[in-house]
Amino acid sequence: MGFIFIGIFLLLTLIGVPVAFSLCLSVAWVVVTNLHSPLVMIPQILTTGIDSFSFMAVPFFMLAGSFMSAGGVTKRLVSFAQSMVGSLWGGLAQVVCVAGMFFAAISGSSAATTAAIGSTMIDEMEKKGYKRDFAAATVAAAGTVGIVIPPSITMVVYGVIAGVSIGDLFVGGFAPGILMGLSMMLVAYFISRKNGWKGEGKFTVKSVAVAFKDSFFALLTPVIIIGGIYGGIFTPTEAAAVAAVYGLVVGLFVYKELKVKDLPELIFKAVISTVIIMFIVGASSVFGWMLTNLRIPQQLAQAVMSATMPPALFLLIVNVLFLIAGTMVNASAAIVILGPIVLPIALGLGINPVFFGVLMVVNLAIGCITPPVGLDLFVASAITKIPIEQLIRRVMPYLLVLLVDLMILTYIPQIIMFLPNLLH
Repeated sequence: MGFIFIGIFLLLTLIGVPVAFSLCLSVAWVVVTNLHSPLVMIPQILTTGIDSFSFMAVPFFMLAGSFMSAGGVTKRLVSFAQSMVGSLWGGLAQVVCVAGMFFAAISGSSAATTAAIGSTMIDEMEKKGYKRDFAAATVAAAGTVGIVIPPSITMVVYGVIAGVSIGDLFVGGFAPGILMGLSMMLVAYFISRKNGWKGEGKFTVKSVAVAFKDSFFALLTPVIIIGGIYGGIFTPTEAAAVAAVYGLVVGLFVYKELKVKDLPELIFKAVISTVIIMFIVGASSVFGWMLTNLRIPQQLAQAVMSATMPPALFLLIVNVLFLIAGTMVNASAAIVILGPIVLPIALGLGINPVFFGVLMVVNLAIGCITPPVGLDLFVASAITKIPIEQLIRRVMPYLLVLLVDLMILTYIPQIIMFLPNLLH
């Protein structure tokens, strides 16, 4: 029954049924044919699955991202990045990579990071002589750090599911996110040298200082969030609310680019994004309930433990599993579906749950540009109207270097755990 159940879900997903509906429909089939129970169980379990105070962080982080993006934060972050790395080979490509890291510290979403940076930078890169497909691929790759560098909505979901400190997960995401960003900058550098795309301007301490001053309030966001959590001033959920209010104040009164008349539309967009994410999380909870009911996680755990699999091999298998999952479903959905299956095995093998959670998120982030259906590729394609097949070819160098990063993080766990251990 378990194989049929999972097979139905995969079939529905492959034929184009939205993932949340695929999850619920596959469960409905088992409920009707095997359990002979009323279908009202499904909405009840779905509602229970999202009934957590910690999930309140999702709409607030969405609001914070919307307010800051519309309030002039994105262009200031780009200007700051330009002052630091714009003079290097492939200057604008380098700016995209750095701006992706900066905006990730605000948005909490890879798609939002890709869209925000792409709408600002792709046309500008094309005007300066960069190939449009290279610009789009660079933006898509830079967007991957959106769910790795805190605040990360996907880490909030994992923290709730696994009962792990969201603050520890946030801090653990800094080093991997920076490693990914620097690696992509290296790729952009070599590709740009090969194509003769030089940087612009000259690096000066004065220009960096001026740009830093202009973007100071934008860069302060992650400091407030992480500092507040670890300073015991507020919880991660309350930090999200503070970030939303802070974004509103900065946009309205500091940069003065956010207008009161824009608020209803921005709030509505944040609500829609939140509903989509929470519906997927709720549907994933229903799917997870059925997996547990059919004892699939327990059977897998017993099989792995009886095979005396070493942790290194298990982590390699998990990497492959989550890379594939990241191309098929929303990152938060993948966490809720697969987390309850693999986490007990990881704990049984003595793997730290914070390290494991950050590693899962890095996998899912890379999955956003992994063919054939990486989410960031579709966002970049929608912005540029470039065929997805063309983007896939251009994004491959970035994908390969990110996979190298993944192996480094997998087998040198101290990179992830250094900051969380330091703060305890």
